[in-house]
Amino acid sequence: MKVEFAPLNIPLERRLQTAAVLQWVLSFLLLAEVCIGILLILIIYNYWFLYIPYLTWLYFDWRTPEEGGRRSNWVRSWTVWRYFNDYFPIHLIKTGDLDPSHNYIFGFHPHGVFVAGAFGNFCTNYSNFSKLFPGFTAYLHVLPIWFRCPLFREYLMSSGPVSVSKKSLCHVLSKEGGGNISIIVLGGAEESLDAHPGKFTLFIRKRKGFVKIALTHGADLVPVFSFGENELFKQVSNPEGSWLRMVQEKLQKIMGFALPLFHARGIFQYSFGLMPYRKPIHTVVGHPIPVQRTLNPTSEQIEELHQTYMEELKKLFEEHKGKYGVPENETLVFK
Repeated sequence: MKVEFAPLNIPLERRLQTAAVLQWVLSFLLLAEVCIGILLILIIYNYWFLYIPYLTWLYFDWRTPEEGGRRSNWVRSWTVWRYFNDYFPIHLIKTGDLDPSHNYIFGFHPHGVFVAGAFGNFCTNYSNFSKLFPGFTAYLHVLPIWFRCPLFREYLMSSGPVSVSKKSLCHVLSKEGGGNISIIVLGGAEESLDAHPGKFTLFIRKRKGFVKIALTHGADLVPVFSFGENELFKQVSNPEGSWLRMVQEKLQKIMGFALPLFHARGIFQYSFGLMPYRKPIHTVVGHPIPVQRTLNPTSEQIEELHQTYMEELKKLFEEHKGKYGVPENETLVFK
């Protein structure tokens, strides 16, 4: 394999962008393990005056990720996130207005490997979210397992993510006065295993829990498609039925999250590494689908709204794919 090295005269701005994305990737790959290791060291060497107060506080704070989280505007405004968003770069596009007196569920697609578009747009103060959607607070719902990692959970919550549990969704959507948006990456960990460049496979046919929650709370549904999300990394070939895919699916069922074998570019060369490619991400927010509050929705009502959502998602993709480099013959594949 021929290695393409980065030029030596790279502008400082681009170097800072690379450093910002590197720390973001490493934080998800290693920071949770490092935090657990630090806590174990404190326990092993009996620094009780540090770990006992923290564990006591953790016991009483355990439910916070399901109760709106604990975001920090200071953390969300760190300059590192500006460089992170500019690296790709990440763009947010609005296609219709939302009513600040209502609550909404954004269905985010596709998952990609790391959901960079969702994080950059909804967990930092360097997207144009507040300008496009004034009066709204966005809550990105992520796997509960991330909040079970001591110390790491504090870092994660500071950017705004909350648990994707039913209790967490209900907490956000039950807030009076409106102006709250629950963002759910509907394909979940399973979909990340199909996050290959040029592919648009979405795991959504069996995902109907969000529809029931939308009906019970009267929260309008909004399809969101992030063009470029699947272009950031390549994966080792893992077609369905292959031994690698079977191992990945087995591990995903055991651990709750998937382990895609991804690669892209490096820091000092462009041929191989764990850094994502510099590919633009355009996150397009569709028009809201009106939802009438129904406390006890029937299976027929859930199925009807789910079908409407898939149709609107496909319509959103077809209307905008040409603007963002998707060939005309490409279409969404629902699983």
